[in-house]
Amino acid sequence: MTEHDESNEFSTPESGESGAGSPLGQPAEEAQHEPVIAALRTVFDPEIPVNIYDLGLVYKVDVDGDGKALITMTLTSPHCPAAEMIPADVKSKVGDVEGITDCEVEIVWEPTWDKDMMSEAAKLQLGFE
Repeated sequence: MTEHDESNEFSTPESGESGAGSPLGQPAEEAQHEPVIAALRTVFDPEIPVNIYDLGLVYKVDVDGDGKALITMTLTSPHCPAAEMIPADVKSKVGDVEGITDCEVEIVWEPTWDKDMMSEAAKLQLGFE
């Protein structure tokens, strides 16, 4: 597991923090999740030219010893027109990663996504900095 806090998982970014793309877990765990994160960076909301990982939509990446991945994420809005397409794309692309045997995508609405969850690069690309 990898979280954005000091634990071994990606944590949900706190309001006002940019948690996107900032794993703080142990280096071995970062390396273990690197191919999954790379796959997540190929998934885009069709209305936004920034990948879902750098947008801060991915709250948690967990891969168990059997290669089963659980991606906990949100969408920019509960009314997102791509609400069905994005999770399906995540499941497909993460499922194609070597060593991943299955992928489950869990959509959560807490905490609510906001632009402060984006990486600095995403904010610059979208003109928020």
